[in-house]
Amino acid sequence: MTETDAGVAWRAYSGSRLPPILETALACFVEHGYHGTTIRTVASRAELSVPGLYYHYASKQALLVALVSHAMEDLWRRSTAALEEAGDDVPRRLDLLVECLVLFHAHRRDLAFIASSEIRSLTGEARTTYIAARDRQQRLMDRVIEDGVARGVFTTPYPREAGRAIVTMCTGVSQWYRAGGEHSPRELAERYRAMTRMTVGAPAAPRP
Repeated sequence: MTETDAGVAWRAYSGSRLPPILETALACFVEHGYHGTTIRTVASRAELSVPGLYYHYASKQALLVALVSHAMEDLWRRSTAALEEAGDDVPRRLDLLVECLVLFHAHRRDLAFIASSEIRSLTGEARTTYIAARDRQQRLMDRVIEDGVARGVFTTPYPREAGRAIVTMCTGVSQWYRAGGEHSPRELAERYRAMTRMTVGAPAAPRP
């Protein structure tokens, strides 16, 4: 997805957009965990030899880093596009950022789950880079809530804690959501938007 695509259609999800090798690695990591997956397993399922896989990715760690990087970059592009759509309307910025987070963690649940749960498996600079990307993403929510409090639109006395709670609630969708369940991603996002407004002490959104 290009910057332009994200600006126009941050709600759109079609296919995984992962290269085939990464798609295979993701499936293996979801099924067996990072440490339970071998390079040989990924190569076999990708219909490659082990040297053939190493030609594209130097190690199992490189596969994980590529997946995590893809997840964080995609979420960042979609999030900034959602905020751009909302403009200067603070409650709307909160609504769309929450919608973006919920849609991403529902539609990209496997990728989001691995990016979150396997942080313990990242090493060295890759771990530092991931944490920086995660913190940058969190700051988007923090700034929206702080701005709302400063303008008197949100009444929570704990903006920082509210921001963390909201992001944790939204990212947790990847741990339990299943397609074909009681609610579609869009319906779930609407519920989360309502709960989030209550969390920050904002007026309920007007009915469409």
